[in-house]
Amino acid sequence: MGEPAGADAEDVFGAGWLDAVLADVMRDTGASVGLVYLRVPGEGMLRLALVSGVSQEIAAPWVRIPADAPIPVVDAMRDRALVWLGGQQEIARRYPRLGIVLPYDFLLAAAPIADDTAVRGGIVLLWPVWHPPHLDEHERAALDACGRRAARLLRRAAERGPASYPAEPRVVHPAGLPEADPVLARSALRFTERLPVGCCALDLDGRLTFLNTAAAELLQAGAAALLGRRPWEVLLWLNDPVFEDRYRAAVVTRQPMSFTVVRRPATRLLFELYPDATGISVHVTRVAGPSVADEGEGAGREPGAGAAAPPGAPAASYSTPNPAPAPFEGSGGTAGGAAPASRPAEPVGAGAVYRLMHLAATLAEAAGVHDVVELVADQIVPAFGPQGLVLMSADEGRLRIIGHRGYSREFVDRYDGTPLTAEVADAQVLATGVPLFFTSPEDLYRAHPHAPRYEDRSAWAFLPLIASGRPVGSLILSYARPRPFPAAERAMLTSLAGLIAQALARARLYDAKHSLARSLQTSLLPHGLVPLPGVEVAARYLPAGHGMDVGGDFYDLIRAAPDTVIAVIGDVQGHDPNAAALMGQVRTAVHAHATAGASPGDILARTNRLLNDLDPDRFTSCLIVELDLARHRLRLATAGHPPPLLRAPDGRTRLLEAPPGLLLGIAPDVEYATAEVPWEAGSVLALYTDGLVEAPGVDIGTATAELSGRLARSRPGDLDSLAADLIRHVKDPAHRTDDVALLLVRRES
Repeated sequence: MGEPAGADAEDVFGAGWLDAVLADVMRDTGASVGLVYLRVPGEGMLRLALVSGVSQEIAAPWVRIPADAPIPVVDAMRDRALVWLGGQQEIARRYPRLGIVLPYDFLLAAAPIADDTAVRGGIVLLWPVWHPPHLDEHERAALDACGRRAARLLRRAAERGPASYPAEPRVVHPAGLPEADPVLARSALRFTERLPVGCCALDLDGRLTFLNTAAAELLQAGAAALLGRRPWEVLLWLNDPVFEDRYRAAVVTRQPMSFTVVRRPATRLLFELYPDATGISVHVTRVAGPSVADEGEGAGREPGAGAAAPPGAPAASYSTPNPAPAPFEGSGGTAGGAAPASRPAEPVGAGAVYRLMHLAATLAEAAGVHDVVELVADQIVPAFGPQGLVLMSADEGRLRIIGHRGYSREFVDRYDGTPLTAEVADAQVLATGVPLFFTSPEDLYRAHPHAPRYEDRSAWAFLPLIASGRPVGSLILSYARPRPFPAAERAMLTSLAGLIAQALARARLYDAKHSLARSLQTSLLPHGLVPLPGVEVAARYLPAGHGMDVGGDFYDLIRAAPDTVIAVIGDVQGHDPNAAALMGQVRTAVHAHATAGASPGDILARTNRLLNDLDPDRFTSCLIVELDLARHRLRLATAGHPPPLLRAPDGRTRLLEAPPGLLLGIAPDVEYATAEVPWEAGSVLALYTDGLVEAPGVDIGTATAELSGRLARSRPGDLDSLAADLIRHVKDPAHRTDDVALLLVRRES
């Protein structure tokens, strides 16, 4: 398919150019499922833009993905490389969160949407298990071409103006589907009506699109009650998470599934599901089996119930207590109690269970309050169905709004700071610890006449966030239509609130500890490098990755004499406040000895004796470089620190090797030798900590050589820009395990 010469945002997202890209790559590779993610500028998130081959409900947990999430498409975009997962075991091992929510057997590839200038998104494809365990050359080429083609479209759109990204992912229908022939359709309908077995059709969303008369008789429900709805939501005797799970498994894996249900009083039905790219054909037959009396009232699931079974094989069996099918109704009322006694408790659907597990796993990885808020807001709205969300934190006797979705900023600001003693639902649930559910506007305004009104909202859940018996905040979910909130859904939402409360409590403790430690470290680092005559300096400091506390990396620039400057860089072992405190002691000792006129080797020796007297039970690497402006020389000594780099004015770059010395704090009486090298005007000296060159699986010698090459190829006209460029190649914070410090010094001409 051709591409537009000058695609704009409307072309790409409205006229379906990206849709065609996804449809073509799925056709060329034989993939059964396709997803396209886009990087939205300014959000720090990936947004699901297109989905094909599965329902939006199945894809809901991944509608919005943090840019540092442990997800295949994120890794593919970060590394600009294909990620291939050859089956369920590999998925569970490398990406356990994905394995929790989709515990089915399939193969997956993720590839970046990128060109030579930027990574603009990613594409994910799934195949059934009968696909070979590896991609062939044709499939790899098709994936690569897809990524580049989509990147060109997005780049051209960006050049013509800001893109207007779709608010919800759009469903792309598979390419090459034949048009329905009306004559054949009528013939097929007459054919199914003549069959003595039940025939049904589900779309990829699980909704019934067709059933014949035999199926209606076996299900004991007419077409009017079933068409357009999911059968497990209408037929209470089918409302079990395992039944929905079989549908999900069929859609994701494209493999036939089957299960057996015992419908009271004594009818055993076999359901066989046959999926393809457009939906699922369902075959329903009556099968011989023991009566309800033979099974007994306590009869339940047989061994292996719910497992996938090919048609004709023994299927999972269930007995159900419901006397008759009935429309899926919800319990009314405003309190957080159970459903009326006349109704059995409805089980939570498999999709909701998996989404709850996914959210639990995601929240377990969240560190600070900001992370929790973003994850809750981005996950709950697409995954659990509300149109609006407000997350409030209890702070000094008031409810503070810390996150929201589906409401305008002006609306939520009016209710920020609500007193915990106010007679409003969000404060009331914290006082009582009991959630409130309002199934309609009449219910809400009858109980709270002055409750805020927002257009297109007709049902609400007010959930207290309580952790370890202490109120943490409250969560408000709102829905566009009246909602019955059956007992199972109330229990699920209450569990959801408990997970959020625990995560929020942990995040508060983390933020408090992290803030204290970071303040300590910041106070011990130089607040600014004082300009010195004859030299130009620039520095960068990057804290370690997500979840780390604080490190001991430090740097300094000390005026020791009118024509002498001491450059210092070091790294204290550990990532905690003790490391930061020891770093401060080392920096103070170095500063004192440097201003007293000691040589680099003597500075290290004296600092080492001090550390051994303090007995800190941890070691420190340190590099001292004396910059002699009068004699145009560098004198350096090292205590186990990575050697500095020196870039000559013509671009030649080399390592400055000093005589090796022990780390500080190992032994009390250690001598450190001082080496001397010439220092040309215009030369750039680069001092760094090992976080700049160390990474798992990467040889430090190779990484140092790459850093040297980048410094050699640079144009150091602006030293500050050079520092930013050298740091830019460091791994992103989510995957960095060590702090990074960089100090650049150039001798002026």
